[in-house]
Amino acid sequence: MVESTPRVDGRPLAETENAPPGQGQLYWHVLFRDNAEVRSTVAAVHERLSGLPGLDLVPHEWLHLTTLIAGLTDEVTQDQIEKMLVTARGLLRQVRPITVTLGRVLYHPEAVALEARPGEALLPMLNAVEKATRIATGRDGVLSHAPWTPHVTVAYSKAAQPAAPIIAALGRAVPDCAVTIGSISLVVQDGPEYAWDWRPVAEIPFSASCPS
Repeated sequence: MVESTPRVDGRPLAETENAPPGQGQLYWHVLFRDNAEVRSTVAAVHERLSGLPGLDLVPHEWLHLTTLIAGLTDEVTQDQIEKMLVTARGLLRQVRPITVTLGRVLYHPEAVALEARPGEALLPMLNAVEKATRIATGRDGVLSHAPWTPHVTVAYSKAAQPAAPIIAALGRAVPDCAVTIGSISLVVQDGPEYAWDWRPVAEIPFSASCPS
């Protein structure tokens, strides 16, 4: 689980856990690859982290906010995926675009992230994809951490290392970045997250994002 406050006790960042080889998962992600403001904010963060070893910086193409793990690719059929998408489209018609602020830095043993606040503003989006996943698969999706703390990961740890130099480089917050979220994507991830073997299946806009 991503911590709500930065680590300041010098505890080391642990190695990121790998998924079993060849195993894929379906994720509901908000993708920011086309958002200039988020890309600019993360570029500034990456510049401050670039001299530190042991970090895998998230490519701008795959900047994301993880919302829900819908299931393993070998457990969810194509028919279930189609039903999930149709259901999500119907539910997200009732959700308006949501503005959140990135700025506060979260330190986790496996990652460095920017918290999206207020997190509760994103609950209508989360509730919609949870319901769509349950209706389509007969199973609840899985939160990547509980309680859910919406965040945008900027770097993953790929080696055990002291946290203090990372905290010293980045601090507790970066300049605020307001971002309006108007869609969510279903994405297939093959292998470990940081391998970036990702394939977007569909992007679903919120109702007010579509022209009338």
